[in-house]
Amino acid sequence: MNIKPLGDRVVIKMVETEETTKSGIILTGSAKEKPQVAQVVAVGPGKIKDGETIKMEVKVGDKVLTSKYAGTEVKMDGTEYTILSQDDILAIVE
Repeated sequence: MNIKPLGDRVVIKMVETEETTKSGIILTGSAKEKPQVAQVVAVGPGKIKDGETIKMEVKVGDKVLTSKYAGTEVKMDGTEYTILSQDDILAIVE
């Protein structure tokens, strides 16, 4: 099943990373804060505001930093995605 976002919405998938504490304990995803780095899975066409088209600045495959509690989480085919506005993306990670 594919998700096709509308307007200036972006579908992202959080990037899970393991972290190791100074004492060598590995923290899994559930034991630490929500990650803010994600991979863009789908991008909407952009939106029209005051008669002007606002173009999308991200593309599929980009790694991005997002606001901590932005977007709506959805689960499809066993995978968790977040749908958020382009305005909630803070930066592209290169």
